[in-house]
Formats: sequence, C-alpha cells, structure tokens
Amino acid sequence: MPFALKTIAWDVDDVLNDLMQSWFEQKWLTEHPECAVHYKDITENPPAGLLNSSLESYLRSLDEFRLSSMYQQMSPVKEVMSWFVKNGSTFRHVALTAVPLIAAPASAQWVLKHFGQWIRTFHFVPSKRDGETIPQYDSDKGDFLKWIKKVDVLVDDSIANIQAAESAGVKGIMIPRPWNKRETSIVEALRELENI
Repeated sequence: MPFALKTIAWDVDDVLNDLMQSWFEQKWLTEHPECAVHYKDITENPPAGLLNSSLESYLRSLDEFRLSSMYQQMSPVKEVMSWFVKNGSTFRHVALTAVPLIAAPASAQWVLKHFGQWIRTFHFVPSKRDGETIPQYDSDKGDFLKWIKKVDVLVDDSIANIQAAESAGVKGIMIPRPWNKRETSIVEALRELENI
C-alpha cells in the first residue's frame, strides 16, 4: 500500500524548524546588540538589507550557525511535529531544501534525528556560495520536482519556491513566516494537507 500514498516534500529551514528566528536571536543579536530589529520585522528573506549587512556577511553568519551545535540543538516546530505524529503515516515524505553544500550534512542529520521516522530521503538544491564550483543540476526546487516526478505537494516558506513547484504541477502549501506575509496559522496551513 505505501506506493499509493501521496508524497509530500518538506522544506527544512523555517518549515520543520525555526532557523531564521533561532539564528537571529542566538547569533545575530548576540553579535550585534545594537540591532533594533525584531524577528517579526524580518519581512524580507534574505534580510541582509533590513539588518544593514552585506549579503555575504549575512550568509557567512547563517552558515556559521548551521555548522554549530546551536543548529543541531534546535527543536522541531511544535505544530509540524504534532501534525507528523497524527498524520505522518498516511503520506510518504521527503526533505527538499535549499542549503549550501557545506551545510547539507548538518541539515540531513537534523532532519533524520527529528523526522527520520517519516522522512526517509533527503534532497537539496545547493544554495550558491562565492568560490564554490559544483555541478548545477537544478536551478531551483521546481526544476528538481520536474525531474523527480514523484512529489504531490511541496510545503515551503518561500513564495518563489511555491510558484516554482506549482509551475512543475506540484501543489504548494506555504507555512506562514514574516517574510511571506501569509496570514494564517501554521496549524491552518497544515490542515490543507489533510484535504489532498
């Protein structure tokens, strides 16, 4: 029967976990105590401009967080974990994230540690970093979804990723975050999955 199940692809950062908030509160604000921005004010992603930072400095800080023990210590989003406990066995699940190559092993470890009971495969579209030369198979998650042809739904926090998924014929469900301005709760967004 598992082959008849619908397949959900889950973004990792800011969907399964609270990366932006954790990084911002535990690393950025600690290193920049003069920062007057609050997490709820992060209405752009990447937020480099809002933080009066260069994109390079922001990405370096974020990657340092990803490679630290702070990343591994993040808890899953409670509403998402509750959804998995209640509904996880009625779907197949894959992780599909955009993360730099250097941080992909840490991301995969975090996913399998917390969601390995349900998420059995980990896929990533490498986020570009200066000085890194690697083969580019997919330009975005939409390209990956067109290639794999096994995913029915993408759960993500990025409008661009949702649009790319839908252009590939995959339903998109957006998890509300300050930068995407979705005005529902996480629970309401996840409820959409139960109707597919």
